[in-house]
Amino acid sequence: MKNIIRILFLLISAVAMAQPFTRMDSLKGSDTVFRNFWDVRKYELTVEVNSDRKFICGKNKISFEITKDIQNPVFQIDLQQPMQFKPEDSDYTKFTFERDGDFIWVKSKKPYRKGDRDYFTLHYSGHPVIAKNAPWEGGWVFSEDKNRNPFISVAQESIGTSVWLPVKDIWNDEPDEGIIMQITTPKHLTGIGNGKLISKMHEKDKNIFVWEVKNPINTYSIVPNIGNYVHIKDTFSGEKGILSLEYWVLSEHVELAKKQFTQVKPMLEAFEYWFGPYPFYEDGFKMVETPFLGMEHQSNIAYGNGYQNGYLGSDLSGTGIGLKWDFILVHESGHEWFGNSITAKDKADMWIHEAFTSYSETLFTEHYLDKISAEKYLQGTRQNILNDSPIIGQYGVRNTGSTDMYFKGASMLHTIRQIMDNDHKFRQMLRKMNEEFYHKTVTSIEIEKFISEFSGFDFSGVFEQYLRTIKIPVFEYSQKGNILEFRYSQVIKNLNLPLKINGTQLIKPSETWQSVTLESSKEVKFDPNYYVHYLKVNR
Repeated sequence: MKNIIRILFLLISAVAMAQPFTRMDSLKGSDTVFRNFWDVRKYELTVEVNSDRKFICGKNKISFEITKDIQNPVFQIDLQQPMQFKPEDSDYTKFTFERDGDFIWVKSKKPYRKGDRDYFTLHYSGHPVIAKNAPWEGGWVFSEDKNRNPFISVAQESIGTSVWLPVKDIWNDEPDEGIIMQITTPKHLTGIGNGKLISKMHEKDKNIFVWEVKNPINTYSIVPNIGNYVHIKDTFSGEKGILSLEYWVLSEHVELAKKQFTQVKPMLEAFEYWFGPYPFYEDGFKMVETPFLGMEHQSNIAYGNGYQNGYLGSDLSGTGIGLKWDFILVHESGHEWFGNSITAKDKADMWIHEAFTSYSETLFTEHYLDKISAEKYLQGTRQNILNDSPIIGQYGVRNTGSTDMYFKGASMLHTIRQIMDNDHKFRQMLRKMNEEFYHKTVTSIEIEKFISEFSGFDFSGVFEQYLRTIKIPVFEYSQKGNILEFRYSQVIKNLNLPLKINGTQLIKPSETWQSVTLESSKEVKFDPNYYVHYLKVNR
């Protein structure tokens, strides 16, 4: 299983690195002149799925606010082919609509002033892209449960929500006032959306479920799930009061789910300890069984790990510690803080989502088990690091960097923790970060600056080394008696990355050879918690 997982990461990275960038990528990935004058306030959408035909239809009312004075603007709405659209008839009095490949140009017949609010509604229909390998290669998933009931969902982080829904498909603009999602299903099935269920109706042979999200939500999290679900309810007493817990699972998995999801409360307790309150109390916490492995859909977490510990029953660290808890349950829930509450403006900075969330696995283990187990787990996950390309991708073209944003990113954060050498302050930094950037979209530079300023240490070189190069610092050393000679190689110029040796002695290596006197002639011991390679040389 370890080799299969490593091959999977290699394939994902190869696809990302081989991608040529086009004008379409720039239009999809940039804050274009067709996007930068308006702010999405709310999406009110409907969706109905025909599982036999693999056909979907519905509409989306897009409410917006103008952010600057502008004359007869053109709005860019994204809707990928082969999906089709039709405007609401009444909208033709205010706008004209033109299809151009994966874009809809909505041209206003009037000027707007800053602060003006308006809306238009787009109907959509068609046979959407089918996912080839969800969730990594996105699209719709039409599956069946063991009783041959339809079991349907969509994975769209990589491909974009516009694979089916007409939206402003860019990470830097979330609907500030949330969404309303109406899901229509056959009468024997249930439709699960984000947030909380506010109504359920019956019409002839159909059910209609209406879900509401009150908080801002990243577009790729807006997901309907359809299946023969059973509802399990619980509550969690957290830092902001009582949090509703909901689990929607296939009927044949109810007992398995009740047992496996006992891990949810310890997970929430650990994450609230490290990161602060769960970010979406108003929308509740919800896990929904899906026909693919998992995704961090906000207040609608996709779960497909087979009700077993580890990652599909395997331990990504190779230490055995990763089999003591459910990887998908923990990892995807960690994204509620990093990815859903704190969201990168550009996909190139996706490390903000994945590095912190991958490190949340270590922090959970520390709280759930102990610190030694947590450190052992993190060190074990380094076997998955590829160092194939930088973690930060290219901006403005929907490009993500290396999958090293997961394990290497987590090791970078753990190294930062070692340099800070104050676990209380490190925890306070994570909590303050979740206050400072609560429900916001951010850049890598903003996060980097925050960490340096809060810690009182200039981490700019550390971020440059680990995020923007593929070089891992090499600590070269030679020991003669109690004299240790050392230097860094494979580092950026003037890297400021102090190390502890023999448990307590602090040294500040550079690219120039230095020497230090040790307390004894015993072989020097290094701290494996720093993500640094150690190389003994002859001098």
